[in-house]
Amino acid sequence: MPAGATVSGESDVSDQDGKAPIELRLHDSAQLFNTLDPFPFREGDISADAERYIVEWAQELPKGAPIAIVVHLQQPENSARAGPDLAKALRNWFAAKARAEAQALRDLFRDGRLAFLIGFAGLAICLFLSFLLTQRFEGPFTRVFQESLIIIGWVVIWRPAEMFLYDWVPLLRRRRLYQRLADARITVQTALAPRNDAAAPSPKVS
Repeated sequence: MPAGATVSGESDVSDQDGKAPIELRLHDSAQLFNTLDPFPFREGDISADAERYIVEWAQELPKGAPIAIVVHLQQPENSARAGPDLAKALRNWFAAKARAEAQALRDLFRDGRLAFLIGFAGLAICLFLSFLLTQRFEGPFTRVFQESLIIIGWVVIWRPAEMFLYDWVPLLRRRRLYQRLADARITVQTALAPRNDAAAPSPKVS
């Protein structure tokens, strides 16, 4: 987190609505955002440290449990303005991350289809050359070339197979996690301003 930010969280308890809470304690709302970002809070970039903290806690929560994010602010003077903007910024940020992961998933399958066509063609060529060597030549060196072509062919097809079998799983997992965070109930709580009764004007007595 940025300097001065204190964060805490819970991963094994739920509030009264059954939502699993993630708690953040900040001096003010500006600490949650990228200080180099010129946009206002509603459109600002969330700090990488803050995002990492929220995501790491969210990963520890039960998979099917809805998430609640509670932000505790120590600065009371900006509470009327910062609360709605802060919640909206968090939702928009994680919704954008979910869309990015969904786009990455689509790109993966598109690239995987192209890679599969290339790999299948490479495998077919290697098997065809291996068959020709078997039909026209004999000997140990021919056997070595034949087996080498078969191995190369399967290596060529392995990468597209890996994309379809394994690479999509972490993308889908991250997209679901970001979408859960985008749908989270976000509550901003601010410290009450200290009351100064001595400074209050005395009522007029007629």
